[in-house]
Amino acid sequence: MNNKKLISTLIIVLLGFGLFAAVPQVAAQDDTIDFGYVQWPGVTMKTHVAAKIADYLGYETKMTAASQAIIFKSLETKDLDVFLGNWLPTMKMHFDEYKEKGIVHNVRVNLEDVTYRTAVPEYVYEAGVRSLADLKDYADKFNKEIYGIEPGNDVNIIIQKAIDNNTYNLGEWSIRESSTAGMLSSVQRAYKNEEWIAFNGWKPHYMNILFDIKYLEDPEGIWGEDDKVFTVARNGYQEENPNFYKFLEQFAVPAPVQNQWIDQYQNKDRNPEEVAEEWIANNLDIVNQWVFGVKTTDGRMARKAIAEIVNN
Repeated sequence: MNNKKLISTLIIVLLGFGLFAAVPQVAAQDDTIDFGYVQWPGVTMKTHVAAKIADYLGYETKMTAASQAIIFKSLETKDLDVFLGNWLPTMKMHFDEYKEKGIVHNVRVNLEDVTYRTAVPEYVYEAGVRSLADLKDYADKFNKEIYGIEPGNDVNIIIQKAIDNNTYNLGEWSIRESSTAGMLSSVQRAYKNEEWIAFNGWKPHYMNILFDIKYLEDPEGIWGEDDKVFTVARNGYQEENPNFYKFLEQFAVPAPVQNQWIDQYQNKDRNPEEVAEEWIANNLDIVNQWVFGVKTTDGRMARKAIAEIVNN
């Protein structure tokens, strides 16, 4: 009898005596976790931190950078499992479409104290632009443009709808789409020369440290209710991987922590994986809260396993 047949026979015999009954079932799950993320620095870093913890737990991890539309579609096709950057109400249009189809659900809020709004430099704010309703009075100074980020982003769509509906008398305005880096380069150039610019900004983000900016009031409510960022999973993932899902249920990031990540990653131009590794090693008290009751893929307690890895 060869080794494989011998092992198979022993397993059958041991199962018959119930000797495997106490072995954790974590290892029987799919050991690959597919993360999707939009290339915003906060979401990028948050995904790297969560993926690094998953690595430490013994999972294989894949991270795919894509637009919101592609991420939600990939959750539907099961090419992705998890998205940590569902910024609501900003992403409401994309999220609601797939939620109503029974494809995805919010696991929990993972970041509070966030803002996504149209912003201006402080010197523009002090000159009288304090609300979206004030933009029309200074249209020529802004060249009737609001700077956005990548095409298809919900925040661009929000502004475009305001333009289409002539909300705030923006009917003759346009949204200038770009990458986040491109938009911030435009803000930096305008800021340096004290030129007027309106753009879609957010926090936490290091732009709030680099520039003195003010977020405009929104009396018509085009931006919706208070912002929060949610963890999204595809429906069925909880049953497929209850162990890692428990981590997702406990994973919440304080805004000052995300500010640190963003500063190290983008402002100091560090590798996001290295930032994640360093932060985890220095903040096991927070990590231990996230992995409370979670196990590695071979059945060990996560807290002990992670401590052993980072201390070696």
